[in-house]
Amino acid sequence: MKNNNTRTARLLLAAVAALPGLGAQAAGHFDVDDAGTLDPGQCQYEAWWGRSGAEPVTTGFHVGPACRVGPVELGLNFDRLSAQGVHSVTGGPQLKWTFAGAAADAPFSAAVSMGAVADLRRGGRWGGQLVVPLTWRPTGSLQIHANLGADWALGTGARTPRGGLAVEWALNDAVSLIAERHRAGGLWTSRVGGRFSLTPLISVDISTSRTGPQGVRGVVIGLNHEFSWK
Repeated sequence: MKNNNTRTARLLLAAVAALPGLGAQAAGHFDVDDAGTLDPGQCQYEAWWGRSGAEPVTTGFHVGPACRVGPVELGLNFDRLSAQGVHSVTGGPQLKWTFAGAAADAPFSAAVSMGAVADLRRGGRWGGQLVVPLTWRPTGSLQIHANLGADWALGTGARTPRGGLAVEWALNDAVSLIAERHRAGGLWTSRVGGRFSLTPLISVDISTSRTGPQGVRGVVIGLNHEFSWK
């Protein structure tokens, strides 16, 4: 049983590295978070589906609702992950606070984001994430995001550093292009994609990625919907 549990933990750890943001993320499906939070009185949900690698493929589905409560953004994250016949359902809370440059037009913003995640099927030790997102806006259409933090793996509690850089360029009010380079779980990932606004409050994300020294390819499609709860 111990060997099976160890194999399961290793498979899921590798799968988490291959797919974005499982368990604690607030930037849609992109790995590098921005430093912004929802406006007061606003809520949102994010949902995405992704797959990575050749057969047997790693697949993941994520849904994450969040609301602005006072000065912070509170959310929940739920993920279903399948990797080489091993299936996992995880979930947990997340908190994000923009402590500098909270105004939408601030040239520089800084936040702290923290979350916890549990294996809802197998139990065991919780995992978690702590990230400091930074955003610089040199122009009205260009944003540069940087992340620095750490992950604590489900089951083992092993701590690994996480960090990355992203460039987001708004072509117009409806289309933004995003490119990022990110390291998590000991593996580097390069991701490029776009965000397409269907309405001012609903957008669709699409990206492709390459992870690790073998260049494992992945693709993700996501939906983001913001709404008022007041």
